[in-house]
Order: sequence, then C-alpha cells, then structure tokens
Amino acid sequence: MTVPTSDPGSARRQADVADVSLGELLGNVSRDLSTLMRQEVSLAKAEIKDEATKASKGAGMLAGASLAGWLAVLFASIAVWWALANVMDEGLAALIVAVLWAVIGTVLYTTGRRTLRTMNPTPERTMDTVKQVPDALKGNMS
Repeated sequence: MTVPTSDPGSARRQADVADVSLGELLGNVSRDLSTLMRQEVSLAKAEIKDEATKASKGAGMLAGASLAGWLAVLFASIAVWWALANVMDEGLAALIVAVLWAVIGTVLYTTGRRTLRTMNPTPERTMDTVKQVPDALKGNMS
C-alpha cells in the first residue's frame, strides 16, 4: 500500500523498503528496539542518579537535624534535672528524668515495631504490571 506524501524522497524510501528482505527488516526492527532499550536504560540511570543525589543531600540534612534535636533534648533533660534538683535530692531528680526517657523510649520502640510488622516489602502493583508485559507485547490486553 502506497501512502501519498509531499516528501520528494518518500518514493525512493518506498522503493528501498520494497527491495529489502524480510530478514533485513526484522533485523532493522530488532536493532532499533535494542537501541531504544539502551537509551531508555541510560535515561533511567541518569534519573536515578539525580534522585540519589537529592536523596543523599536530604539525608545529610536530616542527619544534621537529628543531631541538633538530640542535643536539644539532652540539654533540656539536664535543665529539667537541675530544676528538679532545686526541690529534691539530685540523685532522685536524675532518676526521674531517666525513667521519663525510658518510658518515652519504650513507647517509641513498641509503636515502631508495630508499624514495621504491618509493612509489606513486596511491590504488589509493580509485580502485577510486570506480569502483564508479555501479554501486552503479544497484543493480549486483559
């Protein structure tokens, strides 16, 4: 079937395609598909590298914030200890602050553990999509 075009070189390309064997055409398609896949992989690598750079910068900032938060909690704990030491024995004041932190730690531990137990590490939607790829390539869309 010839499609009319205004491109003067289209007749020559149609003639070139008509003279090419089916094996050569399939080879060309295979090569083009291979090139496309390599380009897609390169693009994915570049995007992942960009995102990894952003993630590492963000993680560094979060680590700095964690250190600052830890120091703030430490000094606030010392301040509470000193404030309690004004009305009671220093040893008892330190014990009260330590017990308070033990309770907070226990609550955080149990909450975090419960949250992690509900986690599902398998990417279910991705697995379903990957299973559909062979059917999509065959032309079976279900």
